Amino acid sequence: MQETKATRSMFLVRALERILSDKELKRSHNSPLRKACQATLEDIQDDLKAFEPHGGHANSPHTIVEADRYFYAFEMACKSKSPGVVGIALDSLQKMIAYGILVGNAPDSAQPGKRLIDRVIDTICHCFNGVLTDDNVQLQIIKVLLTAVTSNKCEIHEGTILQAVRTCYNIYLASRSPINQTTAKATLSQMLNVIFTRMESQAQADSELIEKIEQEIDEDSEKIRDDADQNHVADEGSVASADGVYAHKQDKEFEHEQHHDRPVAESDMNGKGDEPAVDKQKENVALENEGTKLEDRNIQDHEHKTSNGVAVEDEEDSEEMVREIIDDMVSHIVETSSKENGVQRTESVTSQASTSSRQRLEQQLLSSQSFSHVLQKDAFLVFRSLCKLSMKPLSEGPPDPRSHELRSKILSLQLLLSILESSGLVFRTNEMFINAIKQYLCVALSKNGVSNVPEVFELSLAIFSKLLENFKTHLKMQIQVFFKEIFLNILETNSSSFDHKWMVLQTLAKICEDAQIVVDIYVNYDCDINAANIFEQLVNVLSKISHQNIPGSNLTPGQEILMQTKSLECLVSILTCMVDWSKDLYIDPHSMSHLGKEHNPEGGTPTVPLSVASSSSNINGSMQSVHSEDSSLDQSFQTADNPETIEGIKQQKSILERGIQMFNIKPKKGVAFLQDQGMIGTTAADIAEFLSGEERLNPGQVGDFLGENEALNKEVMYEYVDRLNFTGTEFVPALRLFLQGFRLPGEAQKIDRMMEKFASRYCDCNPKGSVFASADTAYVLAYSIIMLTTDLHSSQVKRKIKVEDYIRMNRGINDSKDLPPEYLTDIYEQIKRQEITLKPTISQTVKGSKALSAAQKKQEMNNIADTAKALMEAVSHVQSSFISTKHHDHVRPMFQLSWRSMLVAFSMGLQDSEDTDTIRLCLKGMRCAIRISCIFGLMLERDTYVQALSRFSLLQANAGIREMKAKNIETIKTLINVAYTDGNYLQESWHEILQCISQLELLQLIGSKVRDQAATMKAVRSAGNADSNQILTRTLGLENKKLASIQESMGETSSQSVVVAVDRIFTGSTRLDGDAIVDFVRWLSKISLDELSNQQHPRMFCLQKIVEISYYNMGRIRMQWSRIWAILGDYFNAVGCNDEESIAFFAVDSLRQLSMKFLEKGELPGFSFQKDFLRPFEHIMKHHTSPQIQDMVVRCIAQMVSSQAHNIKSGWKNIFAVFTLAAAHRDETIVELAFHTTSTVVTDTFNLYFQSIIYCFQDAISALREFSCCAFPDTSMEAIRLIRQCADYVSKRPDLFEKYFGEDTTNLSGSGQPEGDNVWVRGWFPILFELSIIISRCKLDVRTRGLTVMFEIMKTHGDSFKSDWWNDLFQIIFRIFDQMKVPELQLEKSDWFATTCNHALFAVCDVFTQFYETLAPTLLNDVYEQLLWCVGKENEQLARSGVNCLENLVLSNGTKFNKDTWKMTCDTFQTIFKMVSADKLLTWKPGQDEVAELQTLHLRCILTAEMIECIDRVLFYPTSTKKDDEYNVHIAQNPSAAIESERRHDHEMFDKLNENHLFMMVRCLLVTHDFAKRFNGDNEQRTILWKAGFKGKSKPNLVRQERTSLACTLRILFRMKDRQDNAERVDALLYSVCLNALSYFSSLATETHRDEWTPVLLLLLVRILRLEDKPFITLTRKLHTPLCDLLLFEVKPEVRLLLRRYFLRCNVASLPVEQS
Repeated sequence: MQETKATRSMFLVRALERILSDKELKRSHNSPLRKACQATLEDIQDDLKAFEPHGGHANSPHTIVEADRYFYAFEMACKSKSPGVVGIALDSLQKMIAYGILVGNAPDSAQPGKRLIDRVIDTICHCFNGVLTDDNVQLQIIKVLLTAVTSNKCEIHEGTILQAVRTCYNIYLASRSPINQTTAKATLSQMLNVIFTRMESQAQADSELIEKIEQEIDEDSEKIRDDADQNHVADEGSVASADGVYAHKQDKEFEHEQHHDRPVAESDMNGKGDEPAVDKQKENVALENEGTKLEDRNIQDHEHKTSNGVAVEDEEDSEEMVREIIDDMVSHIVETSSKENGVQRTESVTSQASTSSRQRLEQQLLSSQSFSHVLQKDAFLVFRSLCKLSMKPLSEGPPDPRSHELRSKILSLQLLLSILESSGLVFRTNEMFINAIKQYLCVALSKNGVSNVPEVFELSLAIFSKLLENFKTHLKMQIQVFFKEIFLNILETNSSSFDHKWMVLQTLAKICEDAQIVVDIYVNYDCDINAANIFEQLVNVLSKISHQNIPGSNLTPGQEILMQTKSLECLVSILTCMVDWSKDLYIDPHSMSHLGKEHNPEGGTPTVPLSVASSSSNINGSMQSVHSEDSSLDQSFQTADNPETIEGIKQQKSILERGIQMFNIKPKKGVAFLQDQGMIGTTAADIAEFLSGEERLNPGQVGDFLGENEALNKEVMYEYVDRLNFTGTEFVPALRLFLQGFRLPGEAQKIDRMMEKFASRYCDCNPKGSVFASADTAYVLAYSIIMLTTDLHSSQVKRKIKVEDYIRMNRGINDSKDLPPEYLTDIYEQIKRQEITLKPTISQTVKGSKALSAAQKKQEMNNIADTAKALMEAVSHVQSSFISTKHHDHVRPMFQLSWRSMLVAFSMGLQDSEDTDTIRLCLKGMRCAIRISCIFGLMLERDTYVQALSRFSLLQANAGIREMKAKNIETIKTLINVAYTDGNYLQESWHEILQCISQLELLQLIGSKVRDQAATMKAVRSAGNADSNQILTRTLGLENKKLASIQESMGETSSQSVVVAVDRIFTGSTRLDGDAIVDFVRWLSKISLDELSNQQHPRMFCLQKIVEISYYNMGRIRMQWSRIWAILGDYFNAVGCNDEESIAFFAVDSLRQLSMKFLEKGELPGFSFQKDFLRPFEHIMKHHTSPQIQDMVVRCIAQMVSSQAHNIKSGWKNIFAVFTLAAAHRDETIVELAFHTTSTVVTDTFNLYFQSIIYCFQDAISALREFSCCAFPDTSMEAIRLIRQCADYVSKRPDLFEKYFGEDTTNLSGSGQPEGDNVWVRGWFPILFELSIIISRCKLDVRTRGLTVMFEIMKTHGDSFKSDWWNDLFQIIFRIFDQMKVPELQLEKSDWFATTCNHALFAVCDVFTQFYETLAPTLLNDVYEQLLWCVGKENEQLARSGVNCLENLVLSNGTKFNKDTWKMTCDTFQTIFKMVSADKLLTWKPGQDEVAELQTLHLRCILTAEMIECIDRVLFYPTSTKKDDEYNVHIAQNPSAAIESERRHDHEMFDKLNENHLFMMVRCLLVTHDFAKRFNGDNEQRTILWKAGFKGKSKPNLVRQERTSLACTLRILFRMKDRQDNAERVDALLYSVCLNALSYFSSLATETHRDEWTPVLLLLLVRILRLEDKPFITLTRKLHTPLCDLLLFEVKPEVRLLLRRYFLRCNVASLPVEQS
């Protein structure tokens, strides 16, 4: 310690000796200084001697007091007039401060309340005496002040530190030495850096300490809750522990940093250090003095009135200071804890402290100020002073770079910029600094923001950029003013110079690079109803600058180009920010995993809302708030950032702006619109509030609206005026206030009403103390004031009114009295000084485009500055919430708002400019715009930008061939890049892109000179009439030289980069998502079809690419691939049917290769991908007419079957469909190839993979059916054999059909099949149905073979058929007999009926008989119905077949019939008789269609005869009747032969029928008989029919019908008589029939007719003779006479012989004869 004291003393001694050694000290005026130095040396020596006993140390109070005594000599040296002495003294002070020898914490004995260091700094600063100060002294002053400010050994605060900064500032301004100026400027920067860095460090240390203490308190609180009984003790221990830790830490810091973190003294907290508001401190800071006032020291006295507290004098004072620090910190903890944890936490903390501590905390809470530490106050004072310095106006005239005013302004702005650039958390968040920025800095910037000094203007813009970057949340209104009034005005007005515009654009370019700022501007201004549309206006202005020349701006072309480029750069930056802001929503297709998986952004992280911290410009992203209020504020911001709410506000604002626009055109319409939209109320008060509060309304329209004479308008005007408060306001100011909201209308009546209301309102607001006797006085005076304004300030009035004239003019207006002359004089003077200006209309405020003079430009710029300053001052105290945006969704409305303006800018740039940078910016902007529109699904915007790129690429189909420029090549590359990077979002835009790529390939062909010039011209001419190659149409008139030039430029499109980029689009298609690949394929297919549609010059570029991408994307999941192939299938359908065989060949071959590759993957049961994939083969085979293409399709299918049969599942359906189509071909080669493959499948593949083919079993049968009907008999027969073989497969493997689950199948009637019927629906039914088709379609030999196989299958496998199956089967069978199914061109129709039909009918009978028990219950009625249908057809053969089928069916199965069945059968017979009745023969007359009608009647006669025979054969068996007739003749010819009883056949059905059934048959026969008799007896009608050609050349008759029907009737009745069934009825009917028959015979006129009746007579006589005696007698008694009458005619001998036998028997019986 002694050594330290000696060292310090030696240092002081040497410093003093240096001063004494100076020769200036020998002068007499320096004698006091010399004596002081000598005395000081002596004191030092005495002090050294006295040091040892005291045992003190350097920092003891004794040493500090000595320091005060030692400084006196240096103080006097500094006041010396000798520069050398002053320099030595300053140098010594610098070293003393630097080494800690001079700390200055001791009180200043000369100035109570001050510290020594304050006097030290004041002494040093007084060494500077303006421009006359020695340069070395200036340098030493700078040096020692820098040391004092930056030293950690001593502390200077408030006025002292401000004085130090002021001195360096003044040295910079006053010094003539460039070195000193540079040093002073650097020193100021370093001082400010130290001042603000210390403030931030102190706040950070306090924050950490608070956090630590709070954590300890929380831990202790947990312990308190665990042990409630020891609550008080535990709390005290916790606080004591916290105090001890804090005090120990602070002691170490004070020892190390020499009181660096000393807090504000208690006197400051009570109001001395920081007056209630900084604004109230009116210190006259010396920093604000420039020029000749640099020596002014007024600021010094004022600043030093603020006490810095008393220095620490002993250990107790030091401990007390530490205790105050702890108390101060605890007060902050209590405040924070109360906000976070409520009152309970506060009570818990305060209960732990002692009573004195609690009182001190309460006092500090009550007296807390805005500054938490003196360091904050230091920084504030310096910052405020610099702001005020920057506001100082410059002198009039051109600025002088060497003037103090300009240099001071520049320096202050530079220092302010450095403060903002290095600002920390405290500066950015403390309310005092924020208020200072609002009230001082922003106002200063508003004035300097239009300065004509480039450096000042540039610094102002830089400062604003920093404010926008770091303080935007606090400066919402100020930012709006700066943008709207300065930035946009400078860019739009012609008054601003190029430098102004250029620097603004540069600043905007920096601002637009920050995504956070860009989005915040949109959300906080464009989406705020009360704010200007900053973002929209900015984009519009930039767009306007980028493509329009500014008339009257006096800019050179080079300057205009620079501005246009810079504005484009700003627009691109804005779009880039949008892209960056929404980048988490973008999915890069080339960073995803492979196909078929969910596509997540790279890294697999889920999309989360964009954090504010993601932006580098966000001030809250990398720091934490010290106070809890800040965190709660951030939470409120986060809550407010609701995209839906904000977008709703934006929509309301748009509606409001539209309504305002409508109002400015037609006020009533605008008000009605806003009321309809709910933006304003319906009452007059609501409308008045809107008119008075909305500044965007046209003042002229507002005045017109208020002045209208309608009731609503007047009510609104009254409400509007009543909202104004004129209380205590002079008349002229009141009139000014009244007229500031609108412009008076031009109509006198409107003005009268408005002035009348104004006068009334003014008098109401000022009922007392007014000079007006009534409102009329105010009304007249208001008019006179307006007239006075016009008279005094109108340039058109030459003779101005004088005050005396004005007083005279207003005589008697105050209720016939005069107003006081002094009152009117005052009004006159007010108006003379300042006219009452009516608010200009919007049209008057629009900036003109005409050239302005220099004076006009200057005046306009001053007006801009004044307006900006006034607005900035007006909003300096306005608090407005600022939303710090986080969400991605804001980008969508931003882009929707700006895309049109940007599109215009980029399009014009691409069109008009050849500059590389401009082209690059435009293309980048378009690319970003496309990216944004893609991300948010904005289809219109996306398509528009893509179309713009397409247009500038010169690759549109109708663009024609033109010389490619570099910008066109770059546009092509950009378009290709868009396709590669944004393919997932392009959707409909793929059309434009792929069309351009297609045209690009054509240009590459031209450019690469693949064709020679002649070929090129030929292609051009051939394409001249084709729409798909319009790109060539405009080259028809090109000269060879120009064509060569174009070819050379086209060659650039074939560069390696372009070719590779195009290929990447197609190879990268595997990375597109499911929807994107579908869009891509759809449009590529369409473009390809357009390429191929050119008949003369088709191209296959896109066709090749489709094949490629099909290979590339084959690995996609089936769901995606099915959607792709839904498009490609139709595409290959169209291409495969192309008339150009080369194209069709290529398509089919490509399809084959793709199919082979696809089939290799196999397919699971139940899917149908293969069917969809192979369908184009079927379509091409069906629709293409070229045999070569069809042959190739068949060969492709055959190859697939040969190599991939084991993998084919659902594809069999298409394969068989192709074979079906091939079977109908006329080319035997194609048919044989297809049948050979089909035969192989049926013979071999069925055995191996029948389970796979079972799905398409029906298709296989259909194919075999077509082969059976082909034109080649051998193939037909073999195909039928294969069908028979397929039936064996079904019979052997029915289980497979039951297990099969495929497409829903339905039976013939359309209803769903029950379980277990799959084998029928999918097996038997197709076979039998296709066979029926073969029977109906093919020639005789084939159909006969088919019919044989069909019924053979039925007979062989019918025992396994269910009844429902038989129902369906018989429906198939019945189709054979449908005449409508017979081909119209069938040449052998009669043979078909004679062979196939009969064959089928008998086969049906055989099948029905074989399976009668199964079929009868359900099918017999259907069979009868079908037979009726056959009989009803007007075809003889078909009808006869139906009758024969009915006969055979009954004969075969009649023994199995029951009663109901016979009833049904007899009803059928009866129905047929009715159907075939030919009653019309009796009434027929010649007329239209007589031939067809006669044919029908003839057919009915034939069928009637067939039915008579049918009944006879059914009842008596077919051969019985003939034998019976032969027997009758035999009996007649042999009189001696005995008449035997009737011979009955074992299979006859007579006995199966009951009497009712028999009577029904008899009735049918008798009806037929009667009709025949009537017809035969109508000779006239027969003659008519004969002449008409009915039944041949002879006259028609129905003799056979009448004979056979009667014979059958007699047989039935005689048989019934023998059975004794209902004997009386039978006898009566028999008698009647016999009597009628004999009578009719007697009436016959011709012998021929009688001869025809011979069999009937023989039958009658034999049956009578065969009767027993009793019935014989009974019957003959009634018939004897008619029988005798037979002898009257020439009858046959046989009849005569039988009559003889009759009479003989009658004689034997000896019966009396009954008289007739």
